[in-house]
Amino acid sequence: MIILGVETSCDETSIAVLKTDGDGFTVLANVVSSQVKTHAPFGGVVPMLAAREHTRNIGPVFDMAVREAGLQDPRNEIDLIAVTRGPGLGPALLVGLTFARTLAMQWDKPIIGINHMEGHIYSNWLPPSQFSVSNFSFPVLNLLVSGGHTELILMTDHGEYERLGETQDDAVGEAFDKAARLLGLAYPGGPALSGLASSGRADAYALPRPMSKSGDLNFSYSGLKTAVLYLIRDLTRDGKTLDGQQKADIAASFQEAAVDVLIQKTRTAALEHKPGAILLSGGVSANSLLRERLAALGKELNIPVSVPGIAWTGDNAAMIAAAGYSRYAEEKTTGPRSWESVVMNANLRLGDTGAAS
Repeated sequence: MIILGVETSCDETSIAVLKTDGDGFTVLANVVSSQVKTHAPFGGVVPMLAAREHTRNIGPVFDMAVREAGLQDPRNEIDLIAVTRGPGLGPALLVGLTFARTLAMQWDKPIIGINHMEGHIYSNWLPPSQFSVSNFSFPVLNLLVSGGHTELILMTDHGEYERLGETQDDAVGEAFDKAARLLGLAYPGGPALSGLASSGRADAYALPRPMSKSGDLNFSYSGLKTAVLYLIRDLTRDGKTLDGQQKADIAASFQEAAVDVLIQKTRTAALEHKPGAILLSGGVSANSLLRERLAALGKELNIPVSVPGIAWTGDNAAMIAAAGYSRYAEEKTTGPRSWESVVMNANLRLGDTGAAS
């Protein structure tokens, strides 16, 4: 089976072509066009600019993906279309949805609308994953970490989710970006801060671990961000400026505090729910310290840990295609979905009804 994936939820235009035998996936193509340079002067993503760039790029990105996949007749070779329908920026989502729905209508193909966060979860099934679609031990615990989401999700089966905890304010990725701006780092700030932290001392400054003693599985990162703000203010009084080592130490101390809370909450959830595996996903899953700490937690608790390949940590259409196939396999007995059935929901939440809605 050949699946076409379409992803335009934020500032990356991505088209992917996946092949599956019903168990594992082969990525025939995954083309991503980034808009980082477009949004960098603004320090963040501007929705209407993102939509403009998606509109400009989606055709060429599709053509490139088809060529890379070696498809001679995509209309007849593609069996299923999967597209992100939320959450994300409304104007950006509409570009991908319109493109995918048009193809589904013209080609008379089944189409599946996918929750972007479910796509991130399914990045763990992309190569070189140790997991297969049909042979998997549920439940599994998912730590979803990105610029807009920090959640612990218990996955009881394919397509069935229970939210155990979530951020009460800033997501961890958002906090990374804001701390990076306070340190004067270039956009996107999260990766820049992590790189700077590698040359700093994580114990240099005592920063808070918000909600570490809350008694639940929820998160909060606004207080940690504010603590960095006050720390920098105190260090730069009387006209002083931060030197390179101070910046590195602040970055390392911030990263240590942020990751500590993620690991602590994940440990608590794992002990309570006894999952068959722990999965890490989302943009922040590229963070090397988080990957190391989660691997150590898995060894401590004797629970398998999966982290996606670095290529799949950012927004990409391959993960959307993988999630789309899983949903199609579960729902195909009720008949394929028509292009009219897939609608946008910019505030789509994972786990509210046991499905990606």
